[in-house]
Amino acid sequence: MSKLKLSKSSLQQQRDQLKLFKKLLPSLDLKRRQLTVEAKKAREELEQAKTTVQELEAKIGQELPMLEFFQTELQGLVKMTDYSMITQNVVGVKLPSLQKIECVVKDYSRFLMPPWVDVLVQRLKDAAEQRVRAKIATERVEIIDKAVRRVTQRVNLFDKILIPGAQKNIKRIQIFLGDTERTAVINSKLAKGKQTVKGYSLKEEAFE
Repeated sequence: MSKLKLSKSSLQQQRDQLKLFKKLLPSLDLKRRQLTVEAKKAREELEQAKTTVQELEAKIGQELPMLEFFQTELQGLVKMTDYSMITQNVVGVKLPSLQKIECVVKDYSRFLMPPWVDVLVQRLKDAAEQRVRAKIATERVEIIDKAVRRVTQRVNLFDKILIPGAQKNIKRIQIFLGDTERTAVINSKLAKGKQTVKGYSLKEEAFE
């Protein structure tokens, strides 16, 4: 850290910095509060995605109890092969969002298999999509939490270090400049006083 210069130019520099810090702090704090709200929303979305996955899996068992008799034939019926995402900008933070998933359905004969297999295919696709959404929701929570920590650190830096530091520097420079000015005034008065006393002495010597 560079040594603080106790000068008028340094005083103006500290005042300019203080003004800038105070201008930036409200916007940083607003962003922190907005991100905190988004973090809460992301956690709610994550819990909802997990709940939906559980509900879909339970629904499959409830709607299609006959599955247990076709486990061998239906094994690997639906397999998710890929998924694509888009990027959302939320309060300046880039977050992943699911665009679509790609699934491969195992060939099966609609003549030999019961009609409810078509329903099963759709339920399995839905469950696969929700599992991906839960995975992405977890990533969103992690990214937003990291952003909240980062902006909170910046808010604390401005609020607890930079602004008080600039205020302290300004006060220190003002005290130094004030003391210097008072010392200069006193020295000037003393110098004038000495000249006056010396002038009287010369006059007195002239009358001797």
